[in-house]
Amino acid sequence: MEGKVRIGFYALTSCYGCQLQLAMMDEILQLLPHAEIVCWFMLERDSYEDEPVDIAFIEGSVSTEEEVELVKKIRENAKIVVAVGSCAVHGGVQSWEKDKSLEELWKTVYGDGKVKFEPKMAEPVENYIKVDYRIYGCPPEKKDFLYALGTFLVGSWPEDIDYPVCVECRLNGHPCILIEKGEPCLGPITRAGCDARCPGFGVACIGCRGAIGYDVAWFDSLAKTFKEKGLTKEEILQRMKMFNAHNPKLEEMVEKIFQGVEE
Repeated sequence: MEGKVRIGFYALTSCYGCQLQLAMMDEILQLLPHAEIVCWFMLERDSYEDEPVDIAFIEGSVSTEEEVELVKKIRENAKIVVAVGSCAVHGGVQSWEKDKSLEELWKTVYGDGKVKFEPKMAEPVENYIKVDYRIYGCPPEKKDFLYALGTFLVGSWPEDIDYPVCVECRLNGHPCILIEKGEPCLGPITRAGCDARCPGFGVACIGCRGAIGYDVAWFDSLAKTFKEKGLTKEEILQRMKMFNAHNPKLEEMVEKIFQGVEE
């Protein structure tokens, strides 16, 4: 890219943890001579969402009708759109109970409370606009953001990660949470890049980076293992849907394991 690169950071519905992760990166300061931060409300209240940018980083899930219009506007104004974090890429934990109605979920959380915006079921950004690249995690790893941004700035394109957390877990020599401790670890189906941080502390992976892409996330094989360890179908679905609620193959693959089985 020639000249100063125009960058925008946009927030939808989320805990803002992804933006906080980015804001705490000292490396952002090194970027300033080469880039113009056009929009980033966390750091600049006078930001403009309507300005054209070279790279748009979007975090959060699309959870209101206003956000549907916002992401469409961002897409029109951006050369490259990057979904940042589990909410933007997968819909986030707010998609966990997507099988229930919005009215039921709203009543459970807010009772009879009213808001000034029009809510909707939480969805990934890609359900509404074309996304060019994804940065995974809840929140994303700093190195993933720097890798993607640096690659864009030199006019190239970052590679996607296509292997599971188990690879990094084995490389680090951690005890297997699933086999050796018998806990429902989602490492076998979860996209790597976190250096197997949770298993390294003896905690089972909950899949916050989402399932591996390219149709190689074998929910059925892992569900069979979980079933052999005594988990019910509902317990397996609840765990796998935490960060994969919008995966079109998850439920079908898990259901296959329990066909003809009475719980």
